[in-house]
Amino acid sequence: MKPRESLVRLKRFQLDEKRRRVAQIETMIAEFMRVAADLEREIANEEKRSGITDQNHFAYPTYAKAAAQRRDNLLRSADELQGQLDEAKAEMDEATADLAKAEHLEDREQIRFRPAEAARDQAIFEAKPFAVSTRPAY
Repeated sequence: MKPRESLVRLKRFQLDEKRRRVAQIETMIAEFMRVAADLEREIANEEKRSGITDQNHFAYPTYAKAAAQRRDNLLRSADELQGQLDEAKAEMDEATADLAKAEHLEDREQIRFRPAEAARDQAIFEAKPFAVSTRPAY
């Protein structure tokens, strides 16, 4: 394997890793938002059931308070993940550019060395006389 081919394979692997990371973060954000929406519905149901919507009221449901805290934590985590997602996308774009450069170098190298390889192969072909055997091949 030529050095450029291994470089291209490495760059492809790195790009795939960046893509997986972006997909993983996007999945986590979507999951956090889904759970937060579920908690929001549960909070609304609990408030409706108790008839108290003021969180500062002494009889406000404890479950609704806990669910609201968890929802807020999930939303905060989703916001933090959004920052990580932006960084991961930037890294993925950089990896894409690196791969494009490596592929371009490989293509350029193949074009440059193709005539030299053809001449070398032709010289080898012409230099080796074919041995003709009179014995039958078994």
